[in-house]
Amino acid sequence: MKKILISLVLLGLIGWGVYDLYFQEKKAPSKPTQVQQKQPAPATTEFPNEQLPLAPDFTLKTLEGKEVTLSELRGKKVMLNFWATWCPPCRAEMPDMEKFYKEYKGKNVEILAINFTTAEKSHKDVEKFVKEFGLTFPVVLDEKNIVNDIYQPQGIPNSFFIDSKGVAQYHIIGPMTYDSLVERINSID
Repeated sequence: MKKILISLVLLGLIGWGVYDLYFQEKKAPSKPTQVQQKQPAPATTEFPNEQLPLAPDFTLKTLEGKEVTLSELRGKKVMLNFWATWCPPCRAEMPDMEKFYKEYKGKNVEILAINFTTAEKSHKDVEKFVKEFGLTFPVVLDEKNIVNDIYQPQGIPNSFFIDSKGVAQYHIIGPMTYDSLVERINSID
């Protein structure tokens, strides 16, 4: 229990730090200079394309109680996004994820937003969040922390991009923008 509490505190601090860093320029833009500094990109791990095993399979339930199994999405490009309602950078990326989903959902692309449910106060918080942001992509609940244990995301938000053959190609740590989502999904088969 102590480890979980420490992990949650660390995740929260990391999330807040990323949020603060990510939105620093938007809150207080600096005076234009000849050289504008760009916002650092999220950390990316690119997996080599050769001899990779399939992404670990799982089945989770949506807020509505419908079961979603990763392997049943084979043939589509999939973004697994690990998030929580209390995470500021997660909140920041959700509008871009929704915009991306609306544009790409008919193009053999799927988003599975895996909620870190064990860190939430209640399911009602997740329902309220989904409604507040008008999310239409599948939100699944990791109520027993099984998928988090399998994928071991290093903080939240955290995303894995899985190709149509079921192989993880990218692991992104930190919030993503619409443009970075498009870039990643277009770079995999």
